[in-house]
Amino acid sequence: MVSALLRPMGERAVLAEVESLADVLALSAALHASRPRGVVDVVPAARTVLVTFDPGVVPGSVVRAWIRSAGADAAAAARPAGPVVEVPIRYDGPDLAETADLLGMSAAELVARHRGAQWSVAFSGFAPGFGYLVSPQWAFDVPRLASPRTRVPAGAVGLAGAFSGAYPRETPGGWRLIGTTDAPLFDASADVPVLLPPGARVRFVPASPVRGETPLSVRDTGRRRVSQSESGVSAEGGLRVVEPGLLATVQDLGRPGHAALGIAGSGALDRAALRRANRLVGNAEGAAGVEITMGGFRAVAGRDGWMAVAGATGPITIGGHSVDPHTAVPWPAGAELHVGPFASGARAYLAVRGGIDVAPVAGSRATDVLAGIGPAPLRAGDMLAIGPAPAAPVPAADLAPWGAAADERIEVELAPGPRTDWFAASASRALFEEEWTVSAAADRVGMRLDGTELERVRGGELPSEGMIPGALQVPPSGRPTILLADGPVTGGYPVIAVATEAALNALAQARPGTRVRFRHARPLP
Repeated sequence: MVSALLRPMGERAVLAEVESLADVLALSAALHASRPRGVVDVVPAARTVLVTFDPGVVPGSVVRAWIRSAGADAAAAARPAGPVVEVPIRYDGPDLAETADLLGMSAAELVARHRGAQWSVAFSGFAPGFGYLVSPQWAFDVPRLASPRTRVPAGAVGLAGAFSGAYPRETPGGWRLIGTTDAPLFDASADVPVLLPPGARVRFVPASPVRGETPLSVRDTGRRRVSQSESGVSAEGGLRVVEPGLLATVQDLGRPGHAALGIAGSGALDRAALRRANRLVGNAEGAAGVEITMGGFRAVAGRDGWMAVAGATGPITIGGHSVDPHTAVPWPAGAELHVGPFASGARAYLAVRGGIDVAPVAGSRATDVLAGIGPAPLRAGDMLAIGPAPAAPVPAADLAPWGAAADERIEVELAPGPRTDWFAASASRALFEEEWTVSAAADRVGMRLDGTELERVRGGELPSEGMIPGALQVPPSGRPTILLADGPVTGGYPVIAVATEAALNALAQARPGTRVRFRHARPLP
């Protein structure tokens, strides 16, 4: 039996806190063995399991009862053995000698112990393909660097706490680096993009194997590249980007259900606006469109079609003639669409009839700017394919109400977060009574707010735990950051509250300088 303390994580998630990593693995296995409809993700971490769900399918009370029931049966749930993957390594890391000295051994002994241990992936996080490896033969607690590196190269193998891990891509990091691997830890073009999923058993082997031996290689793990021809995507008759503006990306409703592999949901920041634009041209609501940031976007159509722009508002012209936002408009072949600088709001969504047709990754065409998944941000000259037009005609009108996005001040509903006990009572008062300002540090990953410092009553580090869009993380500076669609799936800063899904649409339209007032969310029915 595993006893779990259930903590709220907004409206759509529950954080189950347990005593040890062994309890995390047992509870996670029990949850996976009996997963009900409506549960989106089960994300194990160092001392917690995050369960996200769709409250329109399964109520939160049912989810909490299910977690408790699974905890009662967790001792009997055996985690299925994962694949055995041999990872080639060169022990050439810049921290090898210093780390060995910290552990009271020689560098050669550290290498022998690391290579001789039988590792397994306890959980994923931080970045897609980053597996937290544990081993019963590894009993060391390795302190992180006092000052994290701003750049850790892809393939670096490191140690931190009781874990070992390898960086799938270049990123900042505070782990002590002891080696390098050339293994493709994450390959977005493969049908199995993550080399080391939770449960995989890992052996570190020399990067140059002895002649005559044939170790299990990464080619034996079922990973297969998906070619452009296999994807069926062709840009003929599509759109040609003339000018992307500040930032333009392809977005749909994202890739939920992959957080346990370190893959964020991503997708449109203002999901309501993307849905509205798609409805206007007769697409399915989840069809891929173009998310345009602050305007300045220009593109030319390769064939006759229809388009609509929803969300932020500004001047829109086709072939030099003004057209209205939130309206389906014909777009003739060869005509240039110009979405000018926005007068209100920060992000608009261009939907074209048939949808933007790029090769999907993990079931989605969305661009994740943090993880580098999906198509790259658009550049001048890029060609975008358009899918087949829907069978139904363009609707006569869309009945959903819309209005201009607020720039000066917005109200945001917050649901309870899991770590309110880390903060003084004055922090909760300040959060809801003070006015906050969106800082210039705001993008698809997160939005930093300027305002009163939120006082902690607990210091130290929080072991990494699952995160969701809308989570208000509070770093030691006391200034909260709201995670958005491309934010990391795990994090180590305490979450004091979580913005509701409806509030995320409003936050997507907030520019730097927008003032924010928080209020308590009404409970879901």
